[in-house]
Amino acid sequence: MATPPALLPVPICAEDFDPRDLLARKRASGFSISVCLPARDEEQTVGQIIATVRRTLMEAVPLVDEVVVIDDGSIDSTADVAEWEGARVIAVDDVLPETGPGSGKGNAMWKSLAAADGDLVCWVDADIRNFGHHFITGLLGPLITDPDIAFVKGYYRRPLHGEPTGGGRVTELVARPTLSVLFPELAGFIQPLGGEYAGRRSLLERVPFVEGWGVEIGLLVDIVRAVGLGATAQVDLGVREHRNRPLDDLGPQATAILVTALRRAGLAPDTFAHRDLATLTRFTESFEAELVDVEVRERPPIATVPAYREKFGLELA
Repeated sequence: MATPPALLPVPICAEDFDPRDLLARKRASGFSISVCLPARDEEQTVGQIIATVRRTLMEAVPLVDEVVVIDDGSIDSTADVAEWEGARVIAVDDVLPETGPGSGKGNAMWKSLAAADGDLVCWVDADIRNFGHHFITGLLGPLITDPDIAFVKGYYRRPLHGEPTGGGRVTELVARPTLSVLFPELAGFIQPLGGEYAGRRSLLERVPFVEGWGVEIGLLVDIVRAVGLGATAQVDLGVREHRNRPLDDLGPQATAILVTALRRAGLAPDTFAHRDLATLTRFTESFEAELVDVEVRERPPIATVPAYREKFGLELA
């Protein structure tokens, strides 16, 4: 019988962290905290997330120093709602414009490192419908209480498709098998594609970011390679309710994840090892071939960007 993969240290519960205790520890350490939301057309949910953070973790308990929303080309009222609720809202193209255009969630996250000021950076997706402040305190808790932890990944239950504990269709059919085969040391991450995680700036600025949907699996591989499995933690965030994407959206996601994993395993075919786009071939109801371009470009470690180095006082290489 196969031996199960060694899990990370016993998974931690988000509810174990008290905001006031974290605040005392934060003040003793002297670091600052940014919560960042990459957002595109999330007017229905982004306001409630920001309002919860502001009321509970900025006003009632001043643990979080800022909430930054990177608006990734929204055509709805996402930016207006976010600003109304107290976030600092920045259009993605206005951050480091000298680095050229980019696209996708990973690009917005990479830009958020330059836009935010915190020593600890916490990302949450902007489509969470049942958001509570424990999402933030849970992700920050291990970083604040344990100086040896550099990166924290959230996991949760997803009440979708009759699978209350499942990781989602792309996770179960692509990400989990890919990690099990190519990166078995990472198979203990319960939600490898989850969008809720936090880390120390000193680490995050040293790793590349895949611009599109491959960002989560890329960060997971690169961060563990940089600091080791022992410098990571995973936290139980409870139940996460969010928008369910249609099947047509999942093929491109799966493609980006596969390309990212193959590149990091050194198995990417020469034909796309360094390309900006991968091509997914699928078929319409009338069996006509449909070619879909998938974003697979990567941003370099942001600490290599001169404007970023200047802002944060990093010495020139």
